[in-house]
Amino acid sequence: MNDLSDLLALETVHSRVSAPNRKALFQQFGQMAHRQWGLDSRRTVDLIVEREKLISTGFGAGVAIPHARPEGLDHIVGAVFHLADPIDFDAVDDMPVDLVFFLLSPPDAGADHLKALARISRLLRDREFAEKLRGAGSDDALYAMLAGLETRDAA
Repeated sequence: MNDLSDLLALETVHSRVSAPNRKALFQQFGQMAHRQWGLDSRRTVDLIVEREKLISTGFGAGVAIPHARPEGLDHIVGAVFHLADPIDFDAVDDMPVDLVFFLLSPPDAGADHLKALARISRLLRDREFAEKLRGAGSDDALYAMLAGLETRDAA
């Protein structure tokens, strides 16, 4: 089931995002994290960058899942950016990335953080589903697919 509604809000799902590189993308996300969850944008970006230095979160097929555990959250949250133009992410397959799922968890969310990463990864590894996401023409359509609304409405 494609339901990430517990992690996402319509305001955290964005299609056709323009970012020339990872740094600019992370800064846009940091600003959104500040607006949406009241997090310190610079600290959030720093945590994402620190994680990326360990190994790229670009896991292939044009998808990346940058993640961090900033102070100031009481539950796991996410955001999805579908990029207008793919960017280099040092992905494992050396392919540029255009689907980015940001995941933020409270510092003490160990097992739950890993479970959320696994759910997202499973979903985005489904190439057919990833292609549907890429075809979404709006933030609303992208959110509906990720929140499982399109399958519920069709039933």
